[in-house]
Amino acid sequence: MKTFIELLNKDKKCVIGLMSGTSVDGIDAAIVEITGHNLETEVDLIAFETFPFPLGVPQRILALCHLDTGRVDDICEMNFYIGHLFAEAVKHILKKSGMHASDIDLIGSHGQTIHHLPKDANTSRYPSTLQVGEPAVIAHETGIPTIADFRVADMAAGGHGAPLVSYPDYLLFRNRTKTVGLLNIGGIANLTVLPANGTFDSVSAADTGPGNMCIDAVVTEITHGSEHYDKAGKRAAQGTPCQSLIDEWLKHPFFHQSPPKTTGREMFGHTYAMECLAACRKYQLSDNDCIATLTELTVQTITDYIAEFVTEQNPIDVLYVSGGGVHNQTIMRRLGERLGDTSVEPVDNSGISADAKEAIAFAILANETLHGNTGNLPSATGASVRKILGKFVCP
Repeated sequence: MKTFIELLNKDKKCVIGLMSGTSVDGIDAAIVEITGHNLETEVDLIAFETFPFPLGVPQRILALCHLDTGRVDDICEMNFYIGHLFAEAVKHILKKSGMHASDIDLIGSHGQTIHHLPKDANTSRYPSTLQVGEPAVIAHETGIPTIADFRVADMAAGGHGAPLVSYPDYLLFRNRTKTVGLLNIGGIANLTVLPANGTFDSVSAADTGPGNMCIDAVVTEITHGSEHYDKAGKRAAQGTPCQSLIDEWLKHPFFHQSPPKTTGREMFGHTYAMECLAACRKYQLSDNDCIATLTELTVQTITDYIAEFVTEQNPIDVLYVSGGGVHNQTIMRRLGERLGDTSVEPVDNSGISADAKEAIAFAILANETLHGNTGNLPSATGASVRKILGKFVCP
């Protein structure tokens, strides 16, 4: 293992970013060459791969997320087992890229969120969040120093613990003349807005509501598990959305809550998706109409958020989209239609891989932590102060 001083004195570092999101579809691993830090950060993606979870693991993870099935012994075991799977993802991408553990300076791991309870004026619960994927296991099995558990420091300072990608977004995408939006459509959709020629303090961000989560759940239910998502949005394109149902769903208080705000499977997970499906059945919608209606809900919650909380002060010139939703042609088409003058593009057009973007972000956050730099933006997360994020584990 390189010493701290050796790592700090390196102008260029090879960092692996690891990410598994609310869609629970696998582990994203990105090998990133990072030059500099803070505002001088430059990145070069060397390799990227998504490693599907072994058969049955997504179901085991989802069981941890539910109050009636999330047993403490299962959470304890899965924390270490998922850490092992993250370590295996590191080994696989190193082998595939012809690199060795000795070539890597650092790992930044987001882990797998199993429960997220952000601050909420309507509940007495203490704000908290829990990600599993034990970093000590990752560090031991790979021999590479690992930084993980990034969200908790922001929440300790009164923030929502998300979106943490807003800081890397600012480092990579800030623009002197254009207001840039960074929309990630994973299980949950989140948006970062970078005003033209803005500062750290001018950045805003929030979760806008469900992304692919409800669509995926309904596709899985309708097809009895033979399909798990609407490939390219083809089913939604063949259906007709029921606007009266969408209008009912849009009354949900989260959609009208001012940013910063975050949400997750606790609010828009399987139970919510099945309630939506039951409502669709009550309206006697076809399978594809159901999927089209939930797809339009995702689109409208994103565009309504932009209209209500963004456009008046900072009209977005270009909206870069990443995450699984970027591959849903119906979502992309409808975003373009509803956002008018805003250019809606896959983030690949900027030179950053749409699929790898979040894994790259956690590689950057690990590099910032190594240098003692803060990695959260209070204007995005609601924290009282900027914080150095993550916990450092030696191999």
